[in-house]
Amino acid sequence: MDVAAKPLDDITGEIVDAAYKLHAGLGPGLLESVYEVVLSRDLERRGLRIERQKSLSFEYDGLRFNDAFRIDLLVESSVVVEIKSVERLSPVHPKQLLTYLRLMKLKVGLLINFGAPIIKEGIHRVVNGLVPSASPRLRVNRLPGDR
Repeated sequence: MDVAAKPLDDITGEIVDAAYKLHAGLGPGLLESVYEVVLSRDLERRGLRIERQKSLSFEYDGLRFNDAFRIDLLVESSVVVEIKSVERLSPVHPKQLLTYLRLMKLKVGLLINFGAPIIKEGIHRVVNGLVPSASPRLRVNRLPGDR
């Protein structure tokens, strides 16, 4: 199957798998930038297209905001990955990711907190109007409001 034709569940599954392996190898507590570099390299080795620190602009109510926000990783031009390395996520983190998804008109993003002692507790799937997957490999810490 062509990489560009990969379904969202396959892409997010690869990201989750790579995050598990990265957390097992390095553990929690490093800078977000370290996890970003290593995760992006692993995903590229898996054949996925990655854009790091992608600066984005948007328009609202007739106003243009250039370089209004920067996302950590954009995978296959379809999945936003926001990386954190904190003891506990703030309630604003998933909301921020959802705002990014809405502005980019994308369906799914992953919020990955490498600061979590157990990575399963640190991976959150955030969706923007997407029907939930039946795929068991994506059943990690869905946030309230995930449909």
